[in-house]
Amino acid sequence: MAMTRRDFLQASLATTVAACTSSRAAGPGGAPPTPATPSRILILGGTSFLGPELVEAARARGDTVTLFNRGKTNPGRFTDVEQLHGDRNGQLDALRGRKWDVVIDTSGYVPRIVRMSAELLAPSVERYVFVSSISAYDESIPPGSDENAKIAQLSDPATEDIRANYGALKAACERAAEAAMPGRVLVIRPGLIVGPGDPTDRFTYWPVRLSEGGEVLAPGTGDDPIQVVDVRDLGSWMVELSDRRATGTFNAVGPAVRTTMRQMLDACQAGTGSKAALTWVPWPFLEKEKVEPWGDMPVWIPAGGPESGMSQVSIVRAIAAGLRFRPLSDTARDTLAWWNAQPVERRAKLKAGLSREREKQVLAAWAAQGKRAG
Repeated sequence: MAMTRRDFLQASLATTVAACTSSRAAGPGGAPPTPATPSRILILGGTSFLGPELVEAARARGDTVTLFNRGKTNPGRFTDVEQLHGDRNGQLDALRGRKWDVVIDTSGYVPRIVRMSAELLAPSVERYVFVSSISAYDESIPPGSDENAKIAQLSDPATEDIRANYGALKAACERAAEAAMPGRVLVIRPGLIVGPGDPTDRFTYWPVRLSEGGEVLAPGTGDDPIQVVDVRDLGSWMVELSDRRATGTFNAVGPAVRTTMRQMLDACQAGTGSKAALTWVPWPFLEKEKVEPWGDMPVWIPAGGPESGMSQVSIVRAIAAGLRFRPLSDTARDTLAWWNAQPVERRAKLKAGLSREREKQVLAAWAAQGKRAG
């Protein structure tokens, strides 16, 4: 395929940069029972998409939250939460001399940067929670791969080119955190994070497009598996693991059972009340028409393709450690409600998916082929 899943993920970064455990863990989540007293949690970042969900989940559990960021993204979002300002690239003085129980790193993309914060905080925190990515795996991993699957490697260990090496850099960041705090790191590898507030529109495309009605281009046969995780489910689970002082590595995608593209779109229709008509167009035809998986048809990766394992990773370990999922229909409903509340200029153009004009062209070409065949 001309544009791979990782290609599109890395391109998106330009606009957004924005029943066991690992061998070193003691039990599910590598954790003792939830502490009786609230945790003091430091979040590196915390004001965009996943960050606010972590803040809200922590506050709901009675935890005390401190944010460390540059103060540039949504600066007025949490006026009642302590915010320390600085820059992760060497301007960390605001963190010196302070103690927290847990640090959650939502904004680490380069191992050098992660190493600086992890080494500085090592004497001051019990656990370092690093938000990595499913892209940390080699693209060739087979379906059903778990947390021990082959990891992406950097061809140039010195590179800091996030666009070109996103997954391999995330894997290197994991190693940097572990080197700084051996045995005290929790690594979360999310897949596609979706829900209200998503700045990429990768899942949002579907509830928005379906709500508009008419004939909708749907990719493949409908049987290709998909994996997504609602940002709210991810955030609350991560805080729970943090409070339990968990360690180890966890894939963080969903739903809990194998879900197909057809089931996801059915859920989107149910959640949005859409009466749109889905026209399923097979991958060979879409490939001929230069319609790209993941980019033009968000969430979707053709089964059996070279990257199909990236949408079929094992989540047995995460489920055993308490990760739970709300219905996809609820995610679609809430995502559409969030989208409809955005300013007109934000809703002028989705950042992912086909334009309506391009969709009509492809549907017309598919219909014409059917008539020729008939």
